[in-house]
Amino acid sequence: MKYSSDVEGMNALAQSYKDLTSEIGKVIVGQDEVIKATLISLFSNGHSLLVGVPGLAKTLLINTISQVLDLSFKRIQFTPDLMPSDITGSEILDEDRKFKFNKGPLFANIVLADEINRTPPKTQSALLEAMQERNITVSGVKHELPVPFFVLATQNPIEQEGTYPLPEAQLDRFMFNILLDYPSYKEEVMVVKQTTSENTVQLKNVINSNEILDFQRLVRKIPIADNVLEYAVSLAARTRPNAANGIKEVNQYVSWGAGPRASQYLVLGAKCNAALNGKFSPDIEDVQAIAPLVLRHRIVLNYKAEADGLKMDQFINTLL
Repeated sequence: MKYSSDVEGMNALAQSYKDLTSEIGKVIVGQDEVIKATLISLFSNGHSLLVGVPGLAKTLLINTISQVLDLSFKRIQFTPDLMPSDITGSEILDEDRKFKFNKGPLFANIVLADEINRTPPKTQSALLEAMQERNITVSGVKHELPVPFFVLATQNPIEQEGTYPLPEAQLDRFMFNILLDYPSYKEEVMVVKQTTSENTVQLKNVINSNEILDFQRLVRKIPIADNVLEYAVSLAARTRPNAANGIKEVNQYVSWGAGPRASQYLVLGAKCNAALNGKFSPDIEDVQAIAPLVLRHRIVLNYKAEADGLKMDQFINTLL
């Protein structure tokens, strides 16, 4: 690590975050919470799912992030006819009549999986396996993916036609589920001004892959008080029906609660959130700040919740 102490590294992380948000802000108007959540998952070595209706600049946001980070970037447009080998790569015969592995678009530091719910389960599984294992196996040979390796998947709301919803077990592979909402009136005016003029923005690289790997190691080293860690674990446990410390709303409205991976991501996300805010150790407020991002795709509400018009974020607020 190039920093003489962890304190110096933490200060560098907080400063890099400020530089990144100001550079991304040259292109992306508003969406501050979305940008912060995306960067937290990057520095925590997790993957993120961005959910929103078409036209909310999900793809532009990811493109912009890849430009300000000095990393290789590939975009995969998921379609109903996409095969697993189209994303992982395949073996081809070269001119010497020998098999050679032709790398697919997964071999990049940042992979944008655009409209992941438009491709069949077989191809979704190939991507999710690569996310989990950080390598792929073709014809019995293991191929390591580059580091850092960060998948940002976009998804239009499931209600739209021609989609293959991701199963809960596969959703669990994503650290965060980030919701994008419509911009405010003022923000939309600025967006339209920017995008209908001939001005082009030149973005500069803020940090490189080695610095990101340093920051990922640093986030794991951040100390956390026992009471904060226990709060994160008990919060995840409270989402499970008939849990010892459960609340009546959970037993009433939840089919399945969050698993242990939620507890791990609540702790990691809280550590990173604290670091980006210039704190040297997370507190309960940091856990609460990232709880909706971690929990909203890990809790399955039942038909009674739907009948009563209960929304997921409303329910998470009740838990908190």
